[in-house]
Parts: sequence; C-alpha cells; structure tokens
Amino acid sequence: MEVELYVYDISKGLARELSLAITGTQIDAIYHTSLVFGGIEYFFGRGIQQAPPGTTHHGDPIERINMGTSELPIEVKPRQSYDLFLRNCNNFTHDLATFLVGKGIPDHIRNLPETFLSTPFGQMMKPCIDGMLRGAAPGPEISSSAATNQSIPADTSGLARSIPTHSDHAPLAQKGYVRNVTTIRELDDLLASASSSCAVIFFTSATCPPCKMMYPVYDELAEAAGDKAILIKVDLSRAYDVSTKYSVRATPTFMTFLKGKKENEWSGANDGKLRGSVRLLIEMAWPPHPHRRLRLPSLERPIGSYILYKKVPPLDKLIQKIGATGDDPAIQGLVKFIKSRESSCPVDAALPNFSLQNLVKSTFSSLPSAVHFAMIDLARVAFADSRVSGFFAEEHDHTTLLTLLGGASYLSNCPYKQQLVMTQLVCNLFSSPLYLDQIVSNDALRKTCIKLATSSLYAAHIPLRAAGASLMYNLAAFNHNERIDERPDRLSEADQVELVASLLEAIRLETESVESLRGHLLSLGLFVYLAPMDGEVVDLCRVMEAREIVEMTKMKALVEKPLLEEIGCELLGKGCGES
Repeated sequence: MEVELYVYDISKGLARELSLAITGTQIDAIYHTSLVFGGIEYFFGRGIQQAPPGTTHHGDPIERINMGTSELPIEVKPRQSYDLFLRNCNNFTHDLATFLVGKGIPDHIRNLPETFLSTPFGQMMKPCIDGMLRGAAPGPEISSSAATNQSIPADTSGLARSIPTHSDHAPLAQKGYVRNVTTIRELDDLLASASSSCAVIFFTSATCPPCKMMYPVYDELAEAAGDKAILIKVDLSRAYDVSTKYSVRATPTFMTFLKGKKENEWSGANDGKLRGSVRLLIEMAWPPHPHRRLRLPSLERPIGSYILYKKVPPLDKLIQKIGATGDDPAIQGLVKFIKSRESSCPVDAALPNFSLQNLVKSTFSSLPSAVHFAMIDLARVAFADSRVSGFFAEEHDHTTLLTLLGGASYLSNCPYKQQLVMTQLVCNLFSSPLYLDQIVSNDALRKTCIKLATSSLYAAHIPLRAAGASLMYNLAAFNHNERIDERPDRLSEADQVELVASLLEAIRLETESVESLRGHLLSLGLFVYLAPMDGEVVDLCRVMEAREIVEMTKMKALVEKPLLEEIGCELLGKGCGES
C-alpha cells in the first residue's frame, strides 16, 4: 500500500509574501499536512478526520510527497488534548507516517510552529490560527464499500485512544432477536441449531389480543438472551403444519427446549412466568462456572494494566558501554527520542526513524556481551512507548526483537544482567495491544516469552525473579481478560500447564522476596480462575496438591494473608475440588 504526504499552505501564499516584513523571518508557508493511503486522506483538524483525497476545505495541496510503501495497521496513540501549535496536525501526520513507513515528514514542515512562535507576530496570531484549525469541518463521508476495501481500517479514531485496558477492546454483548417462523423446516433448523443450548417457541395468532400483550416482553427477553438462547415466534394462523405437529390448540402457548429436548410447556399471558422460565432455562443451559460462586475479589475483575519497566538508566554511561556502535545514527536517534520523552510530555517526543532494526540485524550478533546488555536495555526503554512497540509488533517474523532476545537460547550461559533486561524488555511488549496478538500467534516469540518467564522464576538473583514474576503476571492477565469475558483462552492449554507448573514450583522455593511470591500467587490465581473444571490446568493443581504448596509457603513475612486464603483455601481448595 502506497503512502503519500499531502502538504497544504493554509495562508494561501500570504506567508511567503508577508512573513519577512511582518515577522523578520522568511516563512514560505503555514503548513498543514495529511496522509493518504488506501484511497483515504487522514488528517488532524477537529479531532482525527478522513475524507476522499484532495476534497478537504484546505483545497489543493501545494506538494505531494511519496513516503513509501506500508502494510502496517494504525497503532494506538495516547489520548491527549492537542495544542494545535505544539501538538498539531503535522505532529499527528509525522507520528502516523513513522508508524506506516518508518520515517517522518520533512523537518522544515514539522518545526514550523517553533519557528513561527519565536516571533512576536507569531505569538499575536496564535489564537487566530488555532481557531482556524479547530474549526475544520469533517470531510465528506467515505462510502462503506470503499472503507471495507482498505487494508487499514477507515475508522482511525483509535489513534486518539489510550492504550486499551481490558474494557477498551472487549466486544459489545451480542443482542438477540425473535425469529419469526412460518414453516416446519424453518422451525426444525432453528431447534437443531440450539441443540447444544436452549430455545423457546411462542405460539401465537393474529387474532389473539393476549398474545400481542406478550410481544414486548418476548422481544426484551430475546435481546437480553443474546446468543445463549434462540427465541422463536410461530403464528399458527400462517403455519398450520406447525400447529398440527406440536398439537397446539390455544394461544398464547410457550414451549421450552433444553439441549435439543422439550423441557416445559404452558399456556396463558403471564409475563412473570415467562420471564422466570426463560431465565431458568438459560441458567440450566449455561450453568455458571463453579468459581463464580466463590469469594475471590482479586480475580473477579478484568486486569486493566500490565507491569512495565520504564526506568531510564544513565544514558551517557550506557552509550559508553556500547562503544563505537553508539555513534551509529540509529543509536543516537533512539537516545534522542528517550531524552525527549523524559524532558517533556511523552506524546510530544518525535519518534525515531527506526533504522535500529537494520543495525540489530547486521551487527548485533557480532558484538560483545557487554554491548548486548546495553543495546537491549536501550530497546527496553524505547519499547515502553506504545508507539515504538506497536511499530515493531508489525515487523515480519519479529527478526529485530528475536535477535535482541537471542540469549534466551542459551540461558545457562547468559549473563545475569542481560537475562534481566531481556525479561524486562518482554514485559514492555505489553505496552501495545498489537504485541499481545503477536505473542500468541508467532511460535518463536511465544516460546521465547514462556522460556524467559519460567526460567527467571528460579534465578539466584532476586531482581531477576521479580522480573520473571512480572512477565508471568502479564501473560496470566492477558489470558484472564479474555476468559473473564467468556472468550476463548489466548494461551493454549499446554502452555498454561507449563506456566502453572513453574509457578507452583516457584511458590514452593521462594523464601526471600515477598514481592515475587505475591506475584506468583496472583498469576497462579489468574491462570486457574474460570479454567475448565475437567481441563488439564485444574487437573494439574489437584495432582501437584497446589493448595498444600500455597498454604505451606515458607514466607512467614508475607502480609498478604487474605491473598493466601483466597488462592489457597477458596480457589484451589473449594474451586478445584480439593478437600
């Protein structure tokens, strides 16, 4: 997909003619920029907007610049209130271009606000131009057919959202509806589709006033049931064969079916009985998980954030360790970006050009181990920014990241400090929702993450055990958030068994770090909570006597006694069927 930069002059030529005389500085244009890709122009005006290319209120662009080719989707950008000079449309375009093609817009365009605002006239005109930009009207609507043909979603509002917590990306509950049936075949097909759940048939008639009184109630129940039950309505005046098959003579009549078999039948317009019967039917078809009956306050909610390692080390010392490689433009650009994040609002920091991936691929493996540590630590800090991690999440085969994590292949010989920053780097992958999908879908990346998590739990150094506990917690929280919304687990059962077995052994061995032990307990709880009662995770807990391991922990200093009771007695005891 080709990406093109549109450059506009919102002064319509006046800046070039009058700027030198008025401000004392030659300004060729007051630039406004946008990006065009997939047949849509994206720009920042009054929020993030879109329009067919060249149809915005800014008129025709004064320049079109080919930015390159991209296959990247749009990344999530923290929500901030934009100052349209200091965080303006050009900052937005620069960040988006960097995501898509790995390079930003020309500096003379991006740096114009500082140039203009450094003049007295610029300070005077700022409110006027700010209002001009904020008044930008939405562009023409993009047809749905055009939008669906784009490899990048037409809805770019995600660029202004914060990094999704659990609630940001949870799907809306599916609303159900009443199926109106007139033939035996239609009815049989619907009942067959409900053979693993439940269904209700409402036999009605066009000449039945009590039936019409029940229509709103039935519609409401169907909507609330969603995909857990199929609610059917049959008008017997139009479906004589149905009436004959089910021997229905009076209306309204209701029949319920559970797992493909008739469960109940009654007649009469009693909305209370109908509501109660449908709710009971759904509960019978979809019994709540036994864990939901337990008192588990630490586990009953979604996890809204992950553990990240954002601390910035002394950059000058870090560059010294890198040696001559530290003079490479890729390293210098990354350092400049990190310093910019620290000195101002992180969202203001212009993204680096991401040539780091070329440097890592070409030279990393030949560098000394001391340099490896420094470069991985530098990457760790950068990956804490969701824009950076989001960019690398879309790299084909994750070559850059897996090269940096190559030490995971020989952990027994990997220096402690390098293993520590590798584990912390993997924790920072969770800064971007794009990496969450990659961790479970890319086999090499998934195995590397699990290996770092499990091996770090048994390390001799407390900081490494704590980092391993953090990574384990992030993996458990990610899987837990899917499960708690009744979506399929993201980690396979085999992976969960490996992680839970490692956690139980780590809990048994931990005698020094309260922080690590608390993390182990929470992670164990997140993996076990709502796991299938006949699945391998619960079976493993029974076989390994997980309750006894938790309750016999040697950490006498653990002040989280309620957590011990919650995980040990409630979840592993009552919840896993242990006595």
